[in-house]
Amino acid sequence: MNIARCLETIDRLCSRPFPEEHGWSDVGRGGPGYFVAELGSGAGECGEHTADDVDAYREGIAQRLDDRWGAGPPWGMLTLRVRGERGEEIPEPWATVSVLADQVRLWRAVGTDRWVALGVTGEDGTHAARLFAVVTDMAPP
Repeated sequence: MNIARCLETIDRLCSRPFPEEHGWSDVGRGGPGYFVAELGSGAGECGEHTADDVDAYREGIAQRLDDRWGAGPPWGMLTLRVRGERGEEIPEPWATVSVLADQVRLWRAVGTDRWVALGVTGEDGTHAARLFAVVTDMAPP
């Protein structure tokens, strides 16, 4: 993982047109109005990273995004997950995000109409921790 490359990916997604159809792209999943990009994981080409390492990368990226756009508050996903489990239609990408992580950091990307969320999945230790970013034009519900 490399913080500069992760920020470049987020910047690219903030300016790139969204896909017209749901599917996969060079950075991960996408669809009308969103991208979900894996930025790195605990199991990678450069060796193993612990969940703490992945969390440290998240905090490093978050600090730089805070410097750009102001403090990105933590945004809990549990309520969305429960609403989805009860049958409520949760729009993408938020339905996906609510099952990936319990909490994300969230920013409104200044100069764009896009939201950026940053989170880690697998923090419970059952799977390798994965750092992901979401770029979307849909405000969190």
